[in-house]
Parts: sequence; structure tokens; C-alpha cells
Amino acid sequence: MIATAPPVRQQPGSRTNAVLSGGRLLRLELRHSAMLAMLPLTAVLFWFNAYRPSMAEPPLWSLRAPTMQHGALLDFLLPVVGAAAWMGAREHRRGVTDLAEIVARARWIRQLYAWAAVTGWALAGYLVCVGVLYAVTAAQAPWGGPLWWPAVVGAAGLPALAAVGFAAGSCFPSRFMTPLISIGVFFLVGMSVNLTHGGTSFWQISPIIAGAVDIGADPGVATFYPYLPDLPIAQVIFLAGLTAAILGALGCAVASGGRALRATAAAICLAGLVAAATAIGFAGTARLDRHGMMVISALHDAANDQPISYTPACSKGTLPVCVNPAFAAYLPLVASALRPVVSQVAGLPGAPDRILQAAPTFTQEPHDAIGVGVGGVAGARYARGLRVVGAGLPDQLPGERQPDVTSAQYASQVRAQVGDAVVGYLLRTGKHDSPAQEAVRAGLLKAAGVRLIPPGQRPDGLGRTARGLVPGTAAYRSAMRFAALPTATRRAWLSTHLTALRAGHITLAQLP
Repeated sequence: MIATAPPVRQQPGSRTNAVLSGGRLLRLELRHSAMLAMLPLTAVLFWFNAYRPSMAEPPLWSLRAPTMQHGALLDFLLPVVGAAAWMGAREHRRGVTDLAEIVARARWIRQLYAWAAVTGWALAGYLVCVGVLYAVTAAQAPWGGPLWWPAVVGAAGLPALAAVGFAAGSCFPSRFMTPLISIGVFFLVGMSVNLTHGGTSFWQISPIIAGAVDIGADPGVATFYPYLPDLPIAQVIFLAGLTAAILGALGCAVASGGRALRATAAAICLAGLVAAATAIGFAGTARLDRHGMMVISALHDAANDQPISYTPACSKGTLPVCVNPAFAAYLPLVASALRPVVSQVAGLPGAPDRILQAAPTFTQEPHDAIGVGVGGVAGARYARGLRVVGAGLPDQLPGERQPDVTSAQYASQVRAQVGDAVVGYLLRTGKHDSPAQEAVRAGLLKAAGVRLIPPGQRPDGLGRTARGLVPGTAAYRSAMRFAALPTATRRAWLSTHLTALRAGHITLAQLP
């Protein structure tokens, strides 16, 4: 039987000694923490599941930061929860529970130091991993600054994961608890994305959800408008409250310390529960805004609704193509893809004097669907007074993993989608076009190399096709005849007859 003795009390006025002894205890815990041995494995997991997928995305902060947030916490989850559970059961596993009671520190304080050591090593490893990813992205991204909130949410999740593991190991000190709690938390957090539906769900509080789950990482989100911190703030509040509630609950046990210490722990636990519950309530009120971000009215700052000001990057030529500087690397490819269309319309009466990239708009639809539209040229300087084609670039950029889009495929998408908008702008077409307008539109697109599909036929999944006419009809024959004309002949006819064609005064028989 190991004899026990009351804890040694600090002498009055020994606050400095208490701080020094606390520092020595923390250093001892850091040296003997199981998390230290788990760091190499954690780095490998981060490289495989977070770094590689993030680097596979185009060098845009709006793509790489959310991708990193989703994968990084899952990579750290198993090592952190497992190491914390192992450290939580250490005293019972080594049979020194009674011996530890004679030290000067209360049991709850010793537990906090052990938890802090696991958390400290986990945060150190996380900062190194995320720092490398952000440094590489900063060197590659053509425009914009780092999105810090995805990294902050991940950092706030590590103390909570360590607290969950430590509490499980301390309350149920079994060797089987370490794998059980690690796997259980992994599946709970990993499945949280699948439990979120329709843009309004309390499960959005999950720290691996970086935004609207029905949109995911999108190049048009947080590019034209600021990244909204509403949901990340709620997630950080939840994680901090969860951490406080779990650690406070550990200190409420009779064996944790004196009455004053237990009362303090109970107050911390209650405050943490209130904070976590409040954050969950905030997440349940989140809604999708038209710019693709989640808005929480209680946490929203109206200043973030203003577009980000920028000077467009423009190509040279008679009909310049201007894009957001974040997409400057794709400007040569876009300008080359649109050159056949530009050659058909540039200089004609009423043609646009430049093509400006527009910000996408997002709408939540039933059955978890998202409607994507085209907004104005948000934030673009020098856009006022220009005739703007309301078309954005395709949302699939070369380099994305799903689906695998090559540069040739992307050029075809641009030529079909943006080219259709350019021709539509020239002809002023709408929902009720005349047969002659439809024939001229199809003929110009055909001459520009755009593949047309008949009405009713399913379009290409990557958007490389444009709406055509029914083969065999008079309008179809007129369109093919118009496309076969020499470019100079088409331009000369359009220069003379564009006004009448827009007004619907031209018939199919009058087309050349």
C-alpha cells in the first residue's frame, strides 16, 4: 500500500516560485508527450491528404485555403486524439495514481499541463505544415492575399480534439480507449459534411466545413467579394466553448482538487457549454448569399458586402479580354480561345469594345442544388461606360482534380460559353428571337469553331457546346450557308444589315 499525504501547500508570497515550477512541469510534459512522437506521421498525413490536393488546385486562395481546411484537421485528428487519450490514461496505466496525489499540484492542474503539452506540439506541427502550404501558394498566386480564417479554424480545432481525447483517456483509462475514441471522433467529424443539406443546418458548425457545402471550393467565391468570416467565427466560438466545457468538466470531480478549484472548473464548464450552444444556434441561421458565402446575421459585417476593388488584366487587340487579376495566368489561353469569335464581331456596329469577366452569383435551390448565374463586373476599375458582355469564365479551371480539365478543354469551354454571349450581345438576342437572328447567331458560332447541338439534346458536361438549330430546317440551312461565307462577306453584310436584323426585320430569305 502506497501511503498518501496531503498536497504540499505553497508558502505565501511564492507566486514567482509557482510560475517557475509550472514552467518546469510544462517542459517535462513537453519532453514526455506522446504527441511529439506522432508529429512525423502527422506530417505525412498532411502531405498526402491536405497538401497534395491543395496544390493540385489552381494557385487561387479561394481554392487552396478551403481545400486545406477540409483535409488538415482530419489529418491531425487521429494522432492528436490518440496521443491525448494515451496521455490522459498515463497515471492509471502506470499505476501511480496514488503516488501522484502527494505532489504539490492538484490533479486537475496536472491534467491541464499534460493536455497543454499535447496541444502545444499539435499546434507547432500544424503551423509548420500550414505555413509551408501558404508560403508556396503566396509565391504562386498572381493576386490576392492569404485567407487566414480557414487556418484559424483548424488551429482552434486542435485544442478541442486534444481535450476530447484527454477526457476519454482520463475517465476511461483503458488501452482500448485510445483507438476507440480516435476512430469514433474521426467518423463523427468526417461524416458531418454528409449531414449538412440545403445550406441551412446546425452541422455547419463542423470545423472541416469551409463554406457552402453544396458549392465547395469555387474560383468565383472570395475572389470578387471578401471572404466572409461569419461561419468561421461561429466555428471558433464553438471549438473554444467545447474545449472549455470538456476541460472544466474534468475539474469538477472530487479528486480533482479543492472546493474552490472545483467551483472554478464548474464555472469554466458552464461558460463553455453556453458558448458552444450559442455557436451552434448561430450556425443554424446561416444562409447562402449571392456571392457564394454563408451569412450569419448576428455575426455579419455589412462592410464585407462591398466588392474587392481591382484593376483588370487585359489582353491586347481590337477587342481586349479583361479578367480579374487572380486569373491573369489564364488570360493568354482565354484570349487565344476567343480569337476566332473576336475575328467575327470586332469592329461591327454595336459590338462590345471589350470583354470583361463578370462575378458569378449563387442561389440555393431545392434538393441541395445550386443555381449559378452571372452578375456585374464587381470591383473592376475602369469598367464604367464600357459595353460589357455579361459572361464569366467557366468555373472549371485547368489543374482542378474533379473533373480533370485540360487546357484544350478549357479553351473549348471559353469559346462556347463566352463566345455565345459575345454573339448574343452583338445581335441583341433574347428569349424570342426571329428565325433570321437564330440563323445568324448559329452561323457566326459555327464559323468561329463552336460545336453546336440541336435543341433537346443533352449538352456537353464541360460546357464545350452551344445551343444550335434543328438539322434539316430552313433556319439550319440558312445558318450553315451563312457560316460558309468568307469572313469579309459576312462582316460586310452584317455592317449593313445589323440594325434591321436586331429589330427583327430580316427574314431567312434575305440572308446571304
